[in-house]
Amino acid sequence: MKLFKWLIILPFAAVILFNAYVYGNILTYRAIAPNKTAFMNMRMKEFRNEGRSVDFHYDWITYNKISTNLKKALIASEDAKFADHSGFDWSGIRNAIKRNQKTGKVRAGGSTISQQLAKNLFLNDQRSYIRKLEEAAITAMMEATTDKDRIFALYLNTIEWAPGVFGAEAAAQHFYRKPASNLSKQQAANLAARVPRPLYYAAHPNDKVLRNKTHIILKRMATSTLPPP
Repeated sequence: MKLFKWLIILPFAAVILFNAYVYGNILTYRAIAPNKTAFMNMRMKEFRNEGRSVDFHYDWITYNKISTNLKKALIASEDAKFADHSGFDWSGIRNAIKRNQKTGKVRAGGSTISQQLAKNLFLNDQRSYIRKLEEAAITAMMEATTDKDRIFALYLNTIEWAPGVFGAEAAAQHFYRKPASNLSKQQAANLAARVPRPLYYAAHPNDKVLRNKTHIILKRMATSTLPPP
């Protein structure tokens, strides 16, 4: 009987402890940049397990040193309602659930920028409804405690753009040999187009889909709404 009780209690205790750890880190990240994220650790471990020697590039810069072009491009490509929602795009989630039900697998997530950041900071790339629930809990905590511009700064600085390349500054230097503050509209749109499949597009820079997405993002950037400072 005692064993049965512990089997019930331990999972709940683990969830509570993990969320306490997450909450403490969210409060810390309001002022201090993450040293590394869970996703960075996971990805670099994958490269090591594959026997690949991949250098790690991650250079944190402040929000005002990131090109407005890149900010608008990512809003246009990833989350047009970012400035207005509280972390969740409910219409996008409903559409994603319908697509998942048709395929029988968790493929589409309807994730906002806040949800993507929650995954990058604390979770892994596994696709399951349990992970999505944890992602939702972290997103709610983050939105309740952190300003939108800080959430966006964390996101911009931790996105994966190529093998071992994380964040806007590292991406700008890697692809264009320039600081993230000087990215043109075309360059920003191209970087934003890479976000859903960064490793694939790094290996296939002339992919037709990448070119088409870049053009679409360029057109949408004019109406992108950034979060207030």
